[in-house]
Amino acid sequence: MELAGFTAGEWLLLVQYELLLFAGLFFLLGSIDELAVDLAWVWLRLSGRTQTVQITPRHVERPLKGRAAILIPTWQEEDVIGTTIAHALDVWPQSELCLYVGCYRNDPATIAAAVEAAPGDPRLRIIVHDRLGPTTKADCLNRLYQALALDEVRSGEAFRMVLLHDAEDMVDAAALSLADSTLDDADFVQLPVLPEPQAHSRWISGHYCEEFAEAHGKAMVVRDAVGAGLPSAGVGCAVAREQLALLADRRGDGVPFAADSLTEDYELGLGIGHQGGRMRFLRARYEDGRLVATRACFPADIASAVRQKTRWVHGIAFQGWDRLGWSLSPAESWMRLRDRRGPLTALVLAMAYILLVLAVASWIASGLGLAPEIELTPALWWLLLLNFAGLVWRAVFRFAFTAREYGAREGIRAVLRIPIGNIIAIMAGRRALMAYLQTLRGNRPHWDKTSHSAHPAARHQAGALA
Repeated sequence: MELAGFTAGEWLLLVQYELLLFAGLFFLLGSIDELAVDLAWVWLRLSGRTQTVQITPRHVERPLKGRAAILIPTWQEEDVIGTTIAHALDVWPQSELCLYVGCYRNDPATIAAAVEAAPGDPRLRIIVHDRLGPTTKADCLNRLYQALALDEVRSGEAFRMVLLHDAEDMVDAAALSLADSTLDDADFVQLPVLPEPQAHSRWISGHYCEEFAEAHGKAMVVRDAVGAGLPSAGVGCAVAREQLALLADRRGDGVPFAADSLTEDYELGLGIGHQGGRMRFLRARYEDGRLVATRACFPADIASAVRQKTRWVHGIAFQGWDRLGWSLSPAESWMRLRDRRGPLTALVLAMAYILLVLAVASWIASGLGLAPEIELTPALWWLLLLNFAGLVWRAVFRFAFTAREYGAREGIRAVLRIPIGNIIAIMAGRRALMAYLQTLRGNRPHWDKTSHSAHPAARHQAGALA
């Protein structure tokens, strides 16, 4: 069979060559981008500009300098919300704290679980949304914000800071007082997130461990240092009360979050930076080396992981481009470009795996004499060599950051899990593109919420009793 003078084997060779060039060049660009962040982090470390705060028990017990509100939106979270509330009110005994939990009237199970978690504790406020759920997380947060503002009017006393958390979070005992003291010199504070390893899902849920270990151990540190806006993780972040009021005023509808946003947390951080708020990414450790961080159990099956990352890619890469645009600041533009590379990364990874299949097919075909062997030019050899060096470099950094928080065994798994993370990224990138195209046709963005059944606080309590 011949097509335009080429045999099938020669066509296979041509496609393989073009894919190799396409994927190789984009992988090299990605490696250079990551290398720049890595070298920036190394320089910050060597120059002493990334010092980690060391805390003692008195930091945990320190009284707050003003009232603090915790906002937790929920939808069908009856399996975890009770543990979250009970744990938070236990490790944060400060009387200045008020915990706002947003529920929907057509979700009685979550309402019941929230009520039973802390009976009689005046610091708990359960807010039932006037709309049927689910709406969006941003919409539920807006309802909580309105309740908070109304309470301020009734009491005549304003809150000093507002913290955001999710229904499945295990808050850190030191986080509240640390955020409170850091807001003396900042308007927005983000603490690290530490995914909880799950024995029954080492390879799916586990891949979040290395992603957050690197993102919150290196990338966010560099981002903070270069003065770029810090995206909120949606959990473990504290905002000065007046900054939320300013966001609400700038939006013009009296609430700080866009109800149709899929990543309201990401937009929150960049929005505060855009309006001149002082931002801080804070890393602190206990005397025994434990990181002060929000802990949570992430999706344990591939379908849930893909749904969650689809929402992230859709909200950050596609909605973020439409809603937030770009910046004249080189550092800010660089970081936003990194944020929005998800769809392109998915495409390049898909091409790379197709190339791998074609390479095997070509090798078999050449062995059978059906196609010539591919001949690499010196430029292609150098391209492959540089990409291989970049892969080794990435694996070393991934191991190091994961091992720092989880131990060497998990660090080794982190390297072995690289293909799994890639496959999830490819699937999420495709779904995010399809979802975005639906919105261009006039459909409303769909909040594909992650389901939760495991809670790290319950796991830690069980381990302590064992």
